[in-house]
Amino acid sequence: MISIPLVLSYEHECSYLEETTAQSMFVHPSFPINNAIYSALIQQGFRRSGDEVYRPHCTNCSACIPARIAVNDFNPSRNQNRCLKKNHQTLAVIKPPVFQADHYELYLRYQNHRHSFGDMANSSAEEYLNFLSSQWCDTQFVEFFIDGQLVCVAIVDQLDNALSAVYTFFDPAYSSYSPGVYAVLWQIEQAKKLQKEFLYLGFWIESCKKMAYKNQYQPLQLLIEQTWKTLLDNNIV
Repeated sequence: MISIPLVLSYEHECSYLEETTAQSMFVHPSFPINNAIYSALIQQGFRRSGDEVYRPHCTNCSACIPARIAVNDFNPSRNQNRCLKKNHQTLAVIKPPVFQADHYELYLRYQNHRHSFGDMANSSAEEYLNFLSSQWCDTQFVEFFIDGQLVCVAIVDQLDNALSAVYTFFDPAYSSYSPGVYAVLWQIEQAKKLQKEFLYLGFWIESCKKMAYKNQYQPLQLLIEQTWKTLLDNNIV
């Protein structure tokens, strides 16, 4: 068994819940992480941001719940089937995790439309790439094209027995195609093709609109008290 050193961050303003402070437990930066170790850590509720690996560790709040989909159990909803039908000609192209100016421009356009008051709307090219890529993780940037136009990029980590949906950004002008939804549905199918068992979706926060959408992918598994449990039609089963 490997002993992994952890360090607790200072309290800071929560990015998801108003008038709430947050704290995270990080893997110490001196510890050499690799894809295999991260594959084990993500099962325990950890998540990466760039090269940093962390999980929420808030004193008085447990709203952030790690979420994943067992891809072979997934059943698309009517809305998700409509999304698949509308995107039946959408082309996906898998790229290495390197800087591309068109990706960066799309990222800034997305941030300024969706999160204009956040720091990410002013990210430099270096900050953008440091946030999404990693020196030790097997990461891919998946491009989505509609009629030859780049409309969406999904950042996907390939793990031992899973894919992890790191982040997705898209052109707001193509919102009618639900590119964020389609990117998740594509990753579910890609995980099946690669014979992976899970797609990790990060944290589900029921009271935060921009994080609560994840329960639309049914059945959803949640890590509650260090045990993966199934959320089906808003009930833990």
